[in-house]
Amino acid sequence: MTLQDILTPDCTFCAISGTSKKRVLDKICTIAASKIPDHTPYELVESLTQREKLGSTGIGNGIAIPHGRLTNTESVVAVVVTTEEPVNFDAIDNKPVDIFVALFVPEESCQNHLTTLQSIAKLFSNKDTAKKVRKCQSNEELFELINQYH
Repeated sequence: MTLQDILTPDCTFCAISGTSKKRVLDKICTIAASKIPDHTPYELVESLTQREKLGSTGIGNGIAIPHGRLTNTESVVAVVVTTEEPVNFDAIDNKPVDIFVALFVPEESCQNHLTTLQSIAKLFSNKDTAKKVRKCQSNEELFELINQYH
């Protein structure tokens, strides 16, 4: 499964305001909660923070792929947001992050989860892709850009 298979326009946001890792994760989880009715935004934040405790999901070059596993759901949800200003995210290269690709998956779908994470990392390993994402001026433009890579 690729990002393009699961990303929807209502989970794609360009240039949100967020001044800290916590605030960005809170906004991502509020967006995702509308797609995952069995879980509150708080529970979604908990799933992401549990994973972050194992090590930052900031993969470098201003990109983070926060992800969490959820019980009692069949939903796989992706949320893509860019921030107005980069935020400190404890990324592996110690650089701030302004592109976030969050993933929420059922606890049982571990292999699909890994495949999706690999496809996201591969998509954003191209620095031109990240540059184009940063230039997007609207949610629609960001969604269309990501879908061009299908």
